[in-house]
Amino acid sequence: MEVLVVVVVVVVVVVVVVVVVEVVVVVVVVVVVVVVVVVVVVVVVVVVVVVVVVVVVVVVVVVVVVVVEVVVVVVVVVVVVVVVVVVLVEVAQ
Repeated sequence: MEVLVVVVVVVVVVVVVVVVVEVVVVVVVVVVVVVVVVVVVVVVVVVVVVVVVVVVVVVVVVVVVVVVEVVVVVVVVVVVVVVVVVVLVEVAQ
């Protein structure tokens, strides 16, 4: 009878230890998966934000450069026209 009680106690202890270890392993795996997913999402969001910021900066720089170039061309054309008109007026007199 005593041997049976010892065997039952040992079996119960082994089963409890195995169940606890399995639960701990499952919890650790779930936590690791959640952490990896969160890190991947954060990295993707950061990359998307950086790409959007870079695209916006490039577009703004291109627009500013184009506007400055147009203004420079207009100023040069106006100066040339004024100089030509002044020269023509002087020659005509």
